[in-house]
Amino acid sequence: MTSSKVYRPALPVIFVLVISLLSGCQTTNPYTGEQELNKTATYGGIGAVAGAVIGGIVGGSDGAAKGAALIASLGAGYGFYTDKQEAKLRQELKGTGVKVSQHGDEIRLIMSSNITFGSSQAEIKSSFYKVLDSVGKVLTEFDQNAVEVVGHTDATGGDAINIPLSFKRAESVSDYLVSKGISETRISHKGEGSNHPVADNGTAEGRAVNRRVEINLVPLSSVES
Repeated sequence: MTSSKVYRPALPVIFVLVISLLSGCQTTNPYTGEQELNKTATYGGIGAVAGAVIGGIVGGSDGAAKGAALIASLGAGYGFYTDKQEAKLRQELKGTGVKVSQHGDEIRLIMSSNITFGSSQAEIKSSFYKVLDSVGKVLTEFDQNAVEVVGHTDATGGDAINIPLSFKRAESVSDYLVSKGISETRISHKGEGSNHPVADNGTAEGRAVNRRVEINLVPLSSVES
């Protein structure tokens, strides 16, 4: 009688592989100092588990390893794309005063008004052109985002002044990026005035933080839908 051998996933191998994948995707948040998993781990790690199980059934422990690696790379998808883009933005904008943060599938660039505009002005400072050139360079390379430019002010002056000013500042940034080759179909802009403070408007320091322009990079699919 001829016996057939059935291969099953080697669980220790699977667990070690998946843990290695997730550990490799762990990063330190530069603002909080906390360890966190990036988007590659979020999407790729789950895929690695599935790939390891399938590969193990078909080809034993060697199949588990190959299956995990293949499915993880495919499963990373937009999360992997976002991680790569965020890393490039941090590299290009290091030391410029622009803050880069990632929230799920979105990347946010926060630009304080004291480095982008003069007091109560909507014309971009000439010293900031080079920074926006760097932003435009990355947006050209990574073109799968919609670009939302949003202007914000502090609470001084009231909506009659703040909303038009914040809109014009967002418009100035948007227009400059378009002049650098970013498609108009990707970009939108708006002014929120003082409606979304991120600090205390009762202090000079807080008001300075609230005066800002944000560039939000979101998946094109979320805008098209």
